[in-house]
Amino acid sequence: MEGIKVGIFGAGRWGMNHVRTANKILGGENVTVCDPSPGIELKIKELNPEINFTVNPDDVFNDSLINCTIIATPVETHFNVAIRALESGKHALVEKPITLHAQEAEKLNSVATDKGLRLMVGHVLLFHPAVIKMKQMINEGDLGVLQYMYSHRLNLGTIRKEENILWSFAPHDISVIQYLADSNPISISAKGADFIRSEIEDVTLTTFTYPNNFHAHIFVSWLHPFKEQRMVIIGTKGMLVFEDSAVNDKLKFFKKGFMEVDGEPEKFDEEAIVVGYENKAPLEEEQRHFFECVLNGNEARTNGVHALEVLKILEEAQHCLKQK
Repeated sequence: MEGIKVGIFGAGRWGMNHVRTANKILGGENVTVCDPSPGIELKIKELNPEINFTVNPDDVFNDSLINCTIIATPVETHFNVAIRALESGKHALVEKPITLHAQEAEKLNSVATDKGLRLMVGHVLLFHPAVIKMKQMINEGDLGVLQYMYSHRLNLGTIRKEENILWSFAPHDISVIQYLADSNPISISAKGADFIRSEIEDVTLTTFTYPNNFHAHIFVSWLHPFKEQRMVIIGTKGMLVFEDSAVNDKLKFFKKGFMEVDGEPEKFDEEAIVVGYENKAPLEEEQRHFFECVLNGNEARTNGVHALEVLKILEEAQHCLKQK
């Protein structure tokens, strides 16, 4: 992709996925990685010796040839790294959540707007072909009027010290609900429990009420015996089930529900249909979208405004959690 040179901050577990993807899209000579962690440089050079490596962030900020950045550092550092990137004139793709505080995200949006830069958040599920297919089916009326949606994201996961399960897992699901509902919730409630570390919730259940009697809930946990990533959307004409943790047939459409017959509700129930979609890697699609927005000046699908909406929802849910 000619015209892009990217600096990637953070090469941990998810950051390395960004490095591999950028190396595939751009070639190593157009990628610079910044991470002070011991042993990271060796991993980077094993991937591609042409990838540039530094432990000094100033080497990225001061490099006039680098025009965009990907920030995959710990969430508590997102704001400080992103604001420096923007102030140095570089576009920024920041991993989710964009920051820990809405006022910080507002500041990033303001700086990006003033400098004419693209600011994007890494809500990678909005680049998953299955989620895009779900949106298409909703827009085309296959589900009728939306009634209810739920998302379960469960695993025996890595425990975080700085963020609870709500902030670690739920941004993905909130971003998808916002995308599919195409509106903001009018009420939010949340409950959770901490078992492993005090004041850091391991399990949360968040419920949302949207306009037009559309409701949703998100159940997330990193204290669970098996991996489950499932979304269910229910409408008046049918239901969609997206099970990303399944091996095959991840997206299914169920023509099930109730219709009114002679003034009484009557069930209709047909066999499930497997829904096909393009087999594309979501992270690669996300990066390509970011780079294309940098080149053509278009707003990103998951731009700073979208990121701020999700962050405000997280903050309200977090407030509810602490009202014990």
